[in-house]
Parts: sequence; structure tokens; C-alpha cells
Amino acid sequence: MKKTYLCALAMSVLTFSLPAFSQPHQGGTLNMLVEPEPPMLLSVANSSGSTVKVTAKVVEGLLTYDNSLNPKPLLATSWSVSKDGKEYTFKLRKGVKWHDGKPFTSADVAFSILAVKKYNSRGASTFANVTDVKTPDAYTAVFVLSKPAPYLLAALSATEAPIIPKHLYEGTDIPTNPYNNAPVGTGPFKFKEWKRGSYIVYERNPDYWDKPKPYIDRLVVKIIPDAAARMIAFETGELDLAGETPVPLADLDRVKNNLKLGIETRGYSYGPTQTRIEFNLDNPYLKNLKVRQAIAHAINREVLKSTVWYGYAVDSPTPITPELAKYHDSTPSPYEFNPKKAEQLLDEAGFPRGANGVRFKLVHDAMPYGDGFKRVGEYLKSALGKVGIEVTLRTQDFPAYIKRVYTDRDFDFTNHSISNLSDPTVGVQRLYWSKSFKPGVAFGNGSHYSNPEVDKLLEQAAEEQDPAKRAELFKKFQRIVEVELPDVNLVQLRRLTIYNKRVHDHSIDAQGLNGSLADAYIE
Repeated sequence: MKKTYLCALAMSVLTFSLPAFSQPHQGGTLNMLVEPEPPMLLSVANSSGSTVKVTAKVVEGLLTYDNSLNPKPLLATSWSVSKDGKEYTFKLRKGVKWHDGKPFTSADVAFSILAVKKYNSRGASTFANVTDVKTPDAYTAVFVLSKPAPYLLAALSATEAPIIPKHLYEGTDIPTNPYNNAPVGTGPFKFKEWKRGSYIVYERNPDYWDKPKPYIDRLVVKIIPDAAARMIAFETGELDLAGETPVPLADLDRVKNNLKLGIETRGYSYGPTQTRIEFNLDNPYLKNLKVRQAIAHAINREVLKSTVWYGYAVDSPTPITPELAKYHDSTPSPYEFNPKKAEQLLDEAGFPRGANGVRFKLVHDAMPYGDGFKRVGEYLKSALGKVGIEVTLRTQDFPAYIKRVYTDRDFDFTNHSISNLSDPTVGVQRLYWSKSFKPGVAFGNGSHYSNPEVDKLLEQAAEEQDPAKRAELFKKFQRIVEVELPDVNLVQLRRLTIYNKRVHDHSIDAQGLNGSLADAYIE
């Protein structure tokens, strides 16, 4: 019985579409931005946004997804699900080769899925019910589950479940395997060179199974930390393509007035982005619920939406964004903007203002990913200062940030974004499930939150096959964490892709620039 996974978009956004053009043709170099620089080039053991953006250029998943999140064949040509939901059978594409010439087989699939389950912060929850991957022949892979996983077909993209070469990873320490930084895949581009701090070069795979793709001869992924410099790079032609609103929002009028540049809003349905404040619940101040409640009351969401994010955001006070409409709890936040209430709660928590007006001090680490999170940090410093919490802003590069927050746990609170992905079990569970607290694993349960009732609700939702019951389980979960506040969920971002109009077919499916770019071509 073949099943497909459907998800309706809850938020309608303006799309600047490309005009119809001639048939794709081969040739040229495409200059694409990734910012910040990826900590590694393969998402098997790292789910940071910049790593995800480059992964699918080299490696592939079993499936890909159209803009309505319907699964489409990639390394798997067909699939079926048993009636009890505990067995998924995939027929694999024949004649596919790794970039080193070795044949791709079901053994690679089995090895990869179990590796992602063990080493990836999202994979740990996504594949929690997968107990084995059987390989009855070289072109059949059978996922065996202990319990049903109704979301599973939505989680088999190259970014979420990258299929890696068993012959290069078996017997190694997978998170530190050197091929994570010089990947070998089955995808449309071959890794060529990584000059850290400057660029990553990929070249066309002439033996790609889906000929005549890819059309681009050379893909250069550039690292340009300064947002103003990125705007200039677009204007001078140094950059052709970049996603996730890569230039200062104040500069968007310059983009719209430039006849060579375009703006695209498609290509983000596979990963609606939620922004949040994450607390370190081991901090002596922040482990106090009244302190976290006070911080929530001190934040004016309208300022965040209209001033910090220039209107390119919608209110999202719960972990599941409005874009995942059937799971989103639309109940208003119980913590409206109320500085007087915040002051009262801080007094009740036993932290009165001192002679200098300060109750206590915290250090805030904004995720160094674009300039938006820095602006959020500056707003938080101002807003919390008004209720007596003195905030010091700390900056660092992306690898240092990841190490500080998720390995060393040397932080008080941070603001960042998290992708909901196509289903809450895949994108949200990892943030609140006590079993996903693993120091060293990025973008998991960084708060060290633990609630047995929340664990139970998330685990039940992960296997519930009745859509209505599953949605209610997720809504109950949201109501609990919205009160307990291991984090403060803020807004869902409306992200924009900027492109040179000579580049076509770059955002044709749900993954947009996070996909392979096999269809992209240059005029």
C-alpha cells in the first residue's frame, strides 16, 4: 500500500516568479552564498543550517519533495508501507555510482540510516522507531520499525537522511570522518576544494545518473560574513544566488530596484523557520520559572516583527509554526507584553533591584547567522534592562558558538532559529525530548529540559496514525511547554531568496537552495 505525505501550507506569501524561458542548457559557473561558513560539509552528524545547505549538492536521499511536500523518487524509485505501519520497503535505483566509481547498493542505505539515527540530533528522534534496515538484495532496503512512524516518508531527503558510502565510513568514527569535509556522494556535483574562510568549489558530475543534469559546470559556494558586502557582491555580479534573506532587510529596496536581480519566496516549505530564545535551565537564575516568565512578559513581539525583522515575520509563540497548520496551537501566548508583571515576578522570585537598579546579570549569545539574530540580541538587552536584568552581548564565530552552547554548555541564554521541517516529530521533538539532551550534538535539547509528560506526548505523537488524535497530542505538548518555558518561542520568519535573473530553476521544489541545484541553469 503506497502512501504519500501531504502538508498544506498555512501561510500565503508573495512570490516573485521567474518568467518562462528556453530549455535548460549546460555550462557556466554559479556563485552561491553560504553564511555562516559550515562547520562541516555533510549533515550525517551535523544539522546546522549552513551544513544542510551544501549537503545535497554531493550526496542524495531516498526521496525528494515537491512544493506541496509530496514525496518523489530519488535514490528510491518506489516504496510501500505495510498495513501495520511497521515496515517500509524501498526499491532502489540501479546503475548509480559513488563519485569514486564504487556501485551504490542497499548496504549503503542501511548503514546511512542507522548512522543518522545515532549521530544526528534530528535523526535520533526521526528514526527512533527504526530498529533495523534489512537488505534482501542489492536494490531493496526494508526499514523495520518497533512502532509506526507516520511521518517517516517526509524525512528521507538528502539533508535529513543523507545516504553516505559505507565503504568510506564503516569502522571509522563517523562524526570525525575526514569525508565529512571532503564528501563523496552519488549527487550531481563532486567536491573539489574547500578554502576555509573563502569558498567551497564543486564540479559537475559527468557520470550523474539523471543525465543531462546537472547543467552547471562549476558551483562555487562563497563565504561572505559581512551583510553589506553581500549586497555589493550581488550588485557587482560576484554573487548569483543566496537564500534565507542574505542581505540586510533595510537593503531590500535596492534589490527590488535592480533590474538584474530578483526575489523568490518559494523553496522553504520543507523547513519553516521558528525563532526562539533558549534558556540554559542549569543556570541558577534561569532554572527559576518565575524568572523565565518575567523575561517572556518583558518582550514585545510587535517590536520583534515590525522593527527587528522589518515585517518579514509572523507571530509564533508555540514551538510548531503556523505554517504547519494542522499541528499548530493557535491559542494566544499566556505571556503578553507586560513589563509591570515582569517586575512583579522577579520580585516574587527573590531577585529585587539593587542600589544600581540591577537584579542580576546574564550573558546572551546570539546565533551568528546573518544579522537578524544580533538585532534580536540588542533588543533583548534593552528590553530586559528595563526590568532590571543586565544583559551582556557576546559574539563569536559559528563553530565557537556551537561548541559553547551545545558542547561546553557555557551559556546563559541564546536566540537562534530552528527549522520545524515537514513534521513536528522530525523538526520539533528533538528540542524538548529529554532523551535528545546530548552534549556535543548541535541543535538538540540545548536547554536540558526534562518533563516525563512531554516525553510521553511526543512519543505517542510519533507513532499515532490517526491524524486528528496526532494533532491533539501535539497541541497538548505545546500548551505545556508554553507554560513551563524551557524557551520563549518568538516569530516564524518569512525568508527570501535573492538571485541574478540569468539563473533559472534554482527553487523548484520544497527544499529550494537546500536541494541539489541539479536543475539550475545559467542564461
